[in-house]
Amino acid sequence: MTRIIAIDGPAGSGKSSVSKQVARELGFGYLDTGAAYRALAWAIAEGVVAAQPTPNLHQFHYSISLNPDSFWVKVGDIDVTSAIREPRIAEAVSSVASVPQVREFMKNLTRELVSGSGLPGVVVEGRDITTVVAPDAENRILLTASEEVRLKRRSAELTPAQAAEVSKQVSDRDKSDAKVVDFMTPAPGVVLVDTSDLNFEQSVSAVLALVG
Repeated sequence: MTRIIAIDGPAGSGKSSVSKQVARELGFGYLDTGAAYRALAWAIAEGVVAAQPTPNLHQFHYSISLNPDSFWVKVGDIDVTSAIREPRIAEAVSSVASVPQVREFMKNLTRELVSGSGLPGVVVEGRDITTVVAPDAENRILLTASEEVRLKRRSAELTPAQAAEVSKQVSDRDKSDAKVVDFMTPAPGVVLVDTSDLNFEQSVSAVLALVG
């Protein structure tokens, strides 16, 4: 059975970069579950998937690399790795993720991707991995940081105008997603790792110390 290391947390907590490096160190796969929600938002925006009255998930043909050193995302045969990071998709993804049928579909999709990976383990990161997708995972971690630190990290390489927009997007998305799932407070059995005062290497070491 494939071992799961479940990592949740808000944007800017270091969740993605830390999860990738932990996967590299352990020789595990890496699964960004947020990419699936973004890919669905892209597919709806492009008319690939009908959105009314709810997204037609039978039309959503999704695939993703679990290799932390060769990451790609596809909808059908279309590589959408870069497209799903566009601002218009970031603005649309929360409304897509709030649909109950979508969340149930994504939960099952994530489990299928892990079980069919053929890997000894997968580091799975997202918003509800520790509580909904893999509540029985051997390791469940909530990676967080103060809002000030998270926004600073997200804005580090941007112009002031871009930084202001990113800060607003991060804040708005956290508020919207928090209405659906609590990813700021660790559930029973979930270990909290606060990276506010940790650099990248220290954050990775803190997680590795927990997973063994």
